Amino acid sequence: MTASTPTIQVIERMFALIDVLASREEPISLKEISEKTGLHPSTTHRILNDLTLGRFVDRPEAGSYRLGMRLLELGNLVKGRLNVRDAALLPMRELHKQIQQPVNLSVRQGDEIVYVERAYSERSGMQVVRAIGGRAPLHLTSVGKLFLAAEEPQRLRAYATRTGLAGHTRNSITQLPVLERELSKARQYGVARDNEELELGVRCMAAGIYDDQSRLVAGLSISAPADRLDEGWLAKLQETAQEISRALGHRA
Repeated sequence: MTASTPTIQVIERMFALIDVLASREEPISLKEISEKTGLHPSTTHRILNDLTLGRFVDRPEAGSYRLGMRLLELGNLVKGRLNVRDAALLPMRELHKQIQQPVNLSVRQGDEIVYVERAYSERSGMQVVRAIGGRAPLHLTSVGKLFLAAEEPQRLRAYATRTGLAGHTRNSITQLPVLERELSKARQYGVARDNEELELGVRCMAAGIYDDQSRLVAGLSISAPADRLDEGWLAKLQETAQEISRALGHRA
């Protein structure tokens, strides 16, 4: 069973403080926050001070506090992912009806992509299922390569250093020069591929999804048994990704 309250006391207290700040639009005094949470003023001050350093809390004047802009920034990131999923659901299902193969929606989290939605049927013949919430290294996936292709060269090298470009199959790209050539093609054509690099017997193709600021926010991919991936699907995949991007306000 998942605990209903945090197991670390200071985190529980932090949540209580944030809830009090969220209950009012105007700044709240340290004394009132302490009274509402039942925490000693010195404890309240110490935690609020740390939250201020992280920009989770603002101190507009001495002795008063309000929620900080960092929460807005993080909230917008979450909102953006949810909007992508909402915009993608129907187009993904329509694409799946046309090709009868799994269609995946993925976003980036750190050095991995995370699968956030999937349209598939039991008739697809896929033996390996990447569940929603599943993760995979960027350099081994078609969507991950789209994100790496958008990086500056020094950030790509830093990724290679951090991860060591570890492979999963004999087809995995584990050398930076080879990966750089692959990413150059992805930038040139606007699509990326996974040639049995993550899982033997499975190939993928991916196109990017962009928001109203022309930022790459997600990737749409088709995965299929290696001998069944049809190049004729590529145009349909790109059209669907563009449709989702337009729903997010993107204009090519």
